[in-house]
Amino acid sequence: AMDRAPPSPSPAGLSAYVAVSQLLGLTLLAATGAWLGHYRGGVAWHSPLQFNAHPLCMVLGMVFLQGDALLVYRVFRNEAKRSTKALHAVLHGLALLIALIGLVAVFESHHTKGIPDMYSLHSWCGMAAFVLYLVQWLLGCGFFLVPGASFSLRGRYKPHHIFFGIALFALSIASCLLGITEMLLFNIRDSYSHFVPEGVLANALGLLLVAFGLVVGYVLMRDDWKRVPLAEEMALSMDFKTLTEGESPEGSQ
Repeated sequence: AMDRAPPSPSPAGLSAYVAVSQLLGLTLLAATGAWLGHYRGGVAWHSPLQFNAHPLCMVLGMVFLQGDALLVYRVFRNEAKRSTKALHAVLHGLALLIALIGLVAVFESHHTKGIPDMYSLHSWCGMAAFVLYLVQWLLGCGFFLVPGASFSLRGRYKPHHIFFGIALFALSIASCLLGITEMLLFNIRDSYSHFVPEGVLANALGLLLVAFGLVVGYVLMRDDWKRVPLAEEMALSMDFKTLTEGESPEGSQ
């Protein structure tokens, strides 16, 4: 439409924080690759190095891509809600797929080497994060992407979706921290306390994970950085509520 309002400018500071989050995310991916490549022999699928695909996939999927999926509504503030919602779902779906590859890698590696599964706190937290993340994604698609859910049902579910989204992101990072510690104790137990380079690099990776989580969390928590619905979306939302609820949407915000 010719009279469409111009896009609202990005709030002060938002772009800087998003840029910092991406810099931290790319740095933690590079640090993970450096650790696995330089100290753990690299990554290969059908070989003794198959296990190394696990930490790489989990950091890429359950941390970096999950974090970016959470930021979608802040970054693409002036894009159509439907497009932003689709990108949010696709990034989460991609994160799940990569994490699944990471899970297959660790189970196959354990089976090949005769190592028991699912006995450590890391494995319990990690599996809980993955399973709940999958449930969260399926529920999100069911409520917000598939037509049929009523306006009031979506409204009641949305706060739960937002809370569990942030909680699962935090649990994913915590699981990675537990995994890093476990991996160091398995591989360099005797030299870890001597500040060997591998231990220092892995500890730095842990700090990068925490920093990435904190910056993403801060962007999500700022109320004044939340996406403001476009005028046409407000009108569509009112029409949708009237159609599904059979009542006036006044006071629905």
